[in-house]
Amino acid sequence: MNDWAAPIIATALFAFLSPGLVFQMPGKDRPVDFLNMKTSVVSMILHTVLYGLLLILFLVILNIHLYA
Repeated sequence: MNDWAAPIIATALFAFLSPGLVFQMPGKDRPVDFLNMKTSVVSMILHTVLYGLLLILFLVILNIHLYA
């Protein structure tokens, strides 16, 4: 039996938190830009930190499992 929670959560978070795809923090002209498809180094670092924190939350703290 394989535990599919980790790869599914990691893939979803990676897609959702890609800078510029859905939102970008910090934006060019304001704190949050939506759907601008542009990025900066600061935005990439902030999204990386958020990705890591959410991944730790779901996989370590909440200990979510999905068996298929």
